[in-house]
Amino acid sequence: MIKSILIVFLLVGTGVWMYSGQNSAIANGQKYSIENIPNISVDDVFAKIEKNENILILDVRTKGEYTGHLGHIENSILIPVQELGTRVAEMTPYKDKEIIVVCRSGNRSRTGTMILMNAGYRAINMLGGMKAWNKKKK
Repeated sequence: MIKSILIVFLLVGTGVWMYSGQNSAIANGQKYSIENIPNISVDDVFAKIEKNENILILDVRTKGEYTGHLGHIENSILIPVQELGTRVAEMTPYKDKEIIVVCRSGNRSRTGTMILMNAGYRAINMLGGMKAWNKKKK
């Protein structure tokens, strides 16, 4: 009976430990989970662009979305989030920049931000994505 309880406890504990690491990244010795990655508002992104700050806008949507009805932010680069993990080396020229990650609504960009942070980049998720960007532009 005690053996069975210990085995169940061990299995549940292992499952919880594995799940908790599933949505996390380590950057600069700091462990981030998908819930506590850094975010930036559309207003703050507009301000950074106006001030010509050393930033890069990375759009992680599909090519069809990038060229679609929501459009894209001028001078942004496109690497779909499903390709970002295998294409992260393409980001090397931007290692000194703050990378603002954008998608349609702010969900995929959180994943993209975590991928970049795990690779050692200074990345930040733009809240609200292109939906919020287009509202601000009006």
